[in-house]
Amino acid sequence: MADKDKSSGVLERRGAFLASMRQMTFEAGHFTITNLASVMGTPRSTAQDWINRLVKEGCIFVKYESHGRNPALYASRSALPQTTCKRIFTTLDGSDVEIFHECLSSGCAGFCEFHHRKAGGAALSVTRDGMMFLEQAKLGVSGELHLDSAAVGLLSVKKDGQDIIQTIRSIPGGPAYSLTSMMGHAKGVKGVKIVSSNGVITGEVRTTALVHVTIGVDDTDLKGCGGATFALSQALMKYLTDSGEVIGIRHQVAVLCQDIPEKTAGNSCSFIELAVEPGVVASLSVKVCRFLEEESVSDEWGIAILTGINVPSGLLMLGKKIREERVSLNEVLQTAKRFGVQVYGHNGIIGAVGAVSLKNQPQNVLLDLANPVVIR
Repeated sequence: MADKDKSSGVLERRGAFLASMRQMTFEAGHFTITNLASVMGTPRSTAQDWINRLVKEGCIFVKYESHGRNPALYASRSALPQTTCKRIFTTLDGSDVEIFHECLSSGCAGFCEFHHRKAGGAALSVTRDGMMFLEQAKLGVSGELHLDSAAVGLLSVKKDGQDIIQTIRSIPGGPAYSLTSMMGHAKGVKGVKIVSSNGVITGEVRTTALVHVTIGVDDTDLKGCGGATFALSQALMKYLTDSGEVIGIRHQVAVLCQDIPEKTAGNSCSFIELAVEPGVVASLSVKVCRFLEEESVSDEWGIAILTGINVPSGLLMLGKKIREERVSLNEVLQTAKRFGVQVYGHNGIIGAVGAVSLKNQPQNVLLDLANPVVIR
């Protein structure tokens, strides 16, 4: 009977230690021997013994080995997924920054969108498209972060060499677990630096500063011969992203002026948005042209390539005009040249330039000519 009581006591003690380890992992992403000894009220040697035992059992693991004066960091294993953050990446245009969080769960994306918007801070705008939410910010510009009413938010954004460092701050709990234990596993993240102080978790998330590229496509189909610009542009995005040097952001369709007798159907164009490694941008047009030449049903295909986050006002006004009336190819070519838009192909250039000029418009504007273009 005494052996049974002793065994029961050991199991209870094991459960208590493991529960504390899991709680510390949940709140901070890791723990040290000193942390465990303090929480459990035991000597360091006892805490070390339990850590060694549970490491052997596979219940916890060494997250970082000790080096110099820095102690070893441990974390508990669980049935929780390694990460629900599929990919985190950033694009840079001057001082303007876009931060993309691609999630594996629409619930997680919706949660982050809600709280990042409510928190304020450095986020100038927060939007979501399916499982991806987007924050827009400016380098060096921050605002008051309201963690009294929100669980997590963007504190600041800065550039370090070729990288963007976004500083995210959260309260303990689920958001802290995501920040400390999940974001580091997301594709595109080069490192996460965590500091815990005064009940608040602060993390610096490092990603490469990519280039935002928008590619407009039009006139790839032909009456009586089939083809569909929306489908071809989707295929183009897959073709470009297969290399891993290009990340697909989204694909959209935009409706243009209906008073065009030679239109094939609804006179819609398409555009795709990409985040591109800086060294790859220059060679992108060659791949795009080759793809269109091989896949377009029509010889009148046209493409337009706009680099950057923002759309110049003069280019937007041209897009507005293309939605409303017939515009000459010569006018489109001149405007494209003035605003640094690369164009290739033939008559489809008109719709392709119209597509990239409308890239920042809401979907109800893109698809319904009754809704006016938003001028900011």
